[in-house]
Amino acid sequence: MKLIKFANFILLGTLLALPFVGCKKKPTGLTPLPNYGKTGAPGDLGPGKPLEGEGTLKPEDLKGIKSNEAGAHQGWLENASLFQSDIVHFDFDSSVVKSGEKSKVARVADYLKGSAADAVRVEGHCDERGTEEYNRSLGERRALALREELVRLGIDPTRVDTISYGEDRPADPGHSEAAWRKNRRGEFILLSPPK
Repeated sequence: MKLIKFANFILLGTLLALPFVGCKKKPTGLTPLPNYGKTGAPGDLGPGKPLEGEGTLKPEDLKGIKSNEAGAHQGWLENASLFQSDIVHFDFDSSVVKSGEKSKVARVADYLKGSAADAVRVEGHCDERGTEEYNRSLGERRALALREELVRLGIDPTRVDTISYGEDRPADPGHSEAAWRKNRRGEFILLSPPK
């Protein structure tokens, strides 16, 4: 009898809590992922052809070019310091590369054009606000937006890896707007073939 009353109490508590549990508001300023949901491989990018609209490739430009396979540059030498001045910062809840940040991406692209053997890993980061899952997804969209910009600038997509760290690797461990602004970023890591 007590078990039934306890189970009813738990059920009633769960039902009362449901209206307060749910998804966050729809995010704004997202970079659309090309062919998302059509091929089962979000983030597949096409050749470095001109972009249209708000930073997306035309669907006809996307055929035949896939993302790098996992581990494509495994064992390559990493240089995290070379592009430290080219860290791209994002607005809150956004994966759109701001016009003021595009010159940083252009510097990375120029370096890669002059060093054909090298590749780059783009790391997407977020501030601590939002769920871990949401921030991992937002970090991925940020990394893919930067990859898309590099491809638009003429870099072969097979030379650009992406990874999302979400909120796991803050640049500033603080809990203020100034810290959050530093943590909403994309970083470039130079990858060189082993010698």
